[in-house]
Amino acid sequence: MRTLEEPADGQENHVLFDRLSALDIAAFVVDGVDLSPGAAIPSDGDIRIDRALAGFLFTCGPEHIRHPEPIEGVADGARYPLHGSLAGTAVSHTQMASDGAECTATIEVALADGGQARIERRWRIDPARYEVVLEDRVVNVGTSAFPPMMMYHVNIGGRLLEPDTRILSASLAGGESAWRFGNGESAHFCLPAAVGSDGWSDVTLAGLAGLGARNLRVRFRTDTLPFLQMWRCQRGEADVISIEPVSHRIAKRPELAAAGELTPLLPGEARSYAIAFAVV
Repeated sequence: MRTLEEPADGQENHVLFDRLSALDIAAFVVDGVDLSPGAAIPSDGDIRIDRALAGFLFTCGPEHIRHPEPIEGVADGARYPLHGSLAGTAVSHTQMASDGAECTATIEVALADGGQARIERRWRIDPARYEVVLEDRVVNVGTSAFPPMMMYHVNIGGRLLEPDTRILSASLAGGESAWRFGNGESAHFCLPAAVGSDGWSDVTLAGLAGLGARNLRVRFRTDTLPFLQMWRCQRGEADVISIEPVSHRIAKRPELAAAGELTPLLPGEARSYAIAFAVV
């Protein structure tokens, strides 16, 4: 574990990284309160994902997102794993800046289809915006092309919310929604992200009672993350809501391929992604 210190307008914030799972965020602590859901999550039976989902942010990809599907052109029934191959992959190299405001990492990922990718990851503090910023560069270091797919799960413990907590975003009809959207114990949606003048989109979880009614704001680049997905689960012991900027709409891989939405990354090529968050 490593910690990034975030100076933010009188708040004491800490970001705790998980080196055994792609340098994702195990905990985001604001004035002594961890926003992560911890044990209050549902389990799909995959130990990698159970560990990752309990943290504040985990990355899904780089060759598959969402639920397992058959690998194209393989006859032995092999499937892409739940949420892709990155989760649960240890980092091969990390470096922390002396002032604690930046951390870089390299993650070598063996893809489910036999390919190879490298994630060049940079976490940093943007002092002007009081934000934590993640910049990822996905490089195809294998010998065959693959279509990158990425999703960033920002997970918040439902214990911090109250009935009046709202989701605010230009991506939503009318610009806002109750946090307990949909029907039943679990629900999700995926919408085209509204694009700002800077090419980024944003969404805010507003009025977190467990943080003194403060807000969590998430922003993301829309050229490679053009969709806003959100998911919540209040079932049994589970109590979590997730903000999930994502590269692809909800559809099976064959449908995405037929629509030309699985754009191949050739050997030696790279694609970049970025997401930022802050408590305001």
